[in-house]
Amino acid sequence: MPEAQYIAVMTTTDSEERARHLATTAVEARLAACAQIDGPVTSVYRWRDEVHSDTEWRVLYKTAADRYGELEAHIKGAHTYETPEIVATPVTAGSDAYLSWLRTETRVSRG
Repeated sequence: MPEAQYIAVMTTTDSEERARHLATTAVEARLAACAQIDGPVTSVYRWRDEVHSDTEWRVLYKTAADRYGELEAHIKGAHTYETPEIVATPVTAGSDAYLSWLRTETRVSRG
């Protein structure tokens, strides 16, 4: 199967305000064409040998695969977690019009 040209990247954070900041700054920087915020969600996870349960907000970015490295660096730099969740999933199909828009919106503006 050919390498995906488009991906969906997910992270979580501890407040709606931080989720909005992560989403907005990535879209403003053209690292993602779109970012959706879900929440609150409950996350149950093991950290430092203890099980935790916390309320979080999920941010789902849609971007071109070649923007992943910069988007990951942006998330890490803007995130407050020591080890933020950053998971990318390939987009294997989508409407031509949407994917064309996604690619256009993740290109650096030369104007």
